[in-house]
Amino acid sequence: MSCKYVRGFTMIELMITLLILAILAVVAFPSYQESVLKTRRTEGRAALMKAMQQQERYYSLHTTYLAFSSMSTDLNEKRFNWFSGENAQASFYEISAQSCKDKTLRECVLLKAEPGTSKVNAKYRDPKCGKLTLASSGEKTAEADGCW
Repeated sequence: MSCKYVRGFTMIELMITLLILAILAVVAFPSYQESVLKTRRTEGRAALMKAMQQQERYYSLHTTYLAFSSMSTDLNEKRFNWFSGENAQASFYEISAQSCKDKTLRECVLLKAEPGTSKVNAKYRDPKCGKLTLASSGEKTAEADGCW
């Protein structure tokens, strides 16, 4: 009588492998989601910085800042991107500019990056940081620490 060895995996080996994969997925997925959020938040911050550079150039020519939003119709206001990415549909933040509280546009401009509005990717949410702001005075704010 000869014994033949059957090659393959036993059910227990397959179950242990699936269990290890499930544990890795449970540990890795939240970390992946946080990395995606940080990347998208970086997009919002970069858009604010770019818009502030444009505002400073505009200020150097006209000695005033310029308010703008996605609803802007003025040609000067349309110079500024109101979305954070390559186009509105692919963006995660809607950008707008207004005067700082208790100041005029000649003195200070406040840029806001609003996550997931109806004009950009409405599904995007940033529960930790929410709205990001940048003032021409250099003040940066968010709804939590560590967002800038």
